[in-house]
Amino acid sequence: MSLDRDKIPVVLLEGVHSRAAATFRADGYTTVEIHDTALPEDILAERLSHARILGIRSRTRVTRDVLHRAPRLLAIGCFCIGVNQVDLEAAEELGIPVFNAPFSNTRSVAELVLAEIVMLCRRVAELNARAHRGVWDKSASGSHEVRGKCLGIVGYGHIGSQVGLLAEAFGMRVVFHDIVSKLSLGNAVAMRSLNEVLEQADVVTLHVPDTPRTRRMIGGEQLRCMRPGSMLINASRGTVVDIAALVEALDAGHLTGAAIDVFPTEPKSKTMEFHSPLRRFDNVILTPHIGGSTQEAQENIGLEVAEKLIRYSNNGSTLSAVNFPEVSLPEHSGQHRVLHIHHNRPGMLSKINEVFSSRGVNIAAQYLKTTPRTGYVVIDIDGVHRRDTRALRDELTAIDGTVRTRLLY
Repeated sequence: MSLDRDKIPVVLLEGVHSRAAATFRADGYTTVEIHDTALPEDILAERLSHARILGIRSRTRVTRDVLHRAPRLLAIGCFCIGVNQVDLEAAEELGIPVFNAPFSNTRSVAELVLAEIVMLCRRVAELNARAHRGVWDKSASGSHEVRGKCLGIVGYGHIGSQVGLLAEAFGMRVVFHDIVSKLSLGNAVAMRSLNEVLEQADVVTLHVPDTPRTRRMIGGEQLRCMRPGSMLINASRGTVVDIAALVEALDAGHLTGAAIDVFPTEPKSKTMEFHSPLRRFDNVILTPHIGGSTQEAQENIGLEVAEKLIRYSNNGSTLSAVNFPEVSLPEHSGQHRVLHIHHNRPGMLSKINEVFSSRGVNIAAQYLKTTPRTGYVVIDIDGVHRRDTRALRDELTAIDGTVRTRLLY
């Protein structure tokens, strides 16, 4: 594939920030198709029949069937943190790397959590709801400063650690637990177990990914471990909290409030009604998955993911791909670059090199990275006519176990 960028169609869905399209166009990708919404599966498959690059957010479902109906698709960009909307296994099988933006909305989520901590401690949601109903409840009962309170952070990654630093600036004491040992920032103290965090904290905030281990990790048993009168915040994944158990804890008065931004089932558009048993609680802040929904975060995400897709399209770099061998590559000015994606089997590299050797092609540089299932080798070659590189590509593609071969001139 030559770098005729104007011949590489890009499809961007779900109102991906305009910075993404501008970044593609500035690099010469002029065929950029933009949709404000997600597309139904059949229409999506039809739009992808000739697309090379796809950009989505959280509502688009890229299934195995859709991927098999997109034979020219090179890469997928998730303009968000989560990637569970894409069948990552099928994408890897087809040699399609998937990129996301795991850090670009860190500040936005952290700021929302801090605001919710203050609002829960001051009973703002409850008093606001009463004021809307005409009740003037001017009382200090149950209202507290956050200074001096203990914040428990479950998941001390980029967002969790930032929440901790901001909370300390408010005068809070911070404890945290993570399944991986993490260096504490500020004065935060690591706890050996989840229960230790739950037992100490006045407010617990969750910042974990969606994995089999984290699904319903906060259920009835964990909620009973929390201090009477404490509060829960979930701005991570909707699968992490057992909503029925949370309702029970709120009804019993064991928790005095909660703030939930993510839910097990969420409406696909604003025209659909949001259903949740939490709607009846005045002391629960409900937000429609807006943790990272700021203009600043969306612009940063648009730039970050577009740049990753462009780097892969232009020179084969897969750094930070979530389902693919990660290779960071230099520019290949003055040389042809061969990208070979294959099943990770013994002897594949020797077969690939044998093709070059038999044709007398000089290898200027070679980069190899594998996952348990996939091998990705990038070879820079000298002095080969474009006509001969096409024959070379065909021979490499014919190697048993090859998934995909690309040429960058």
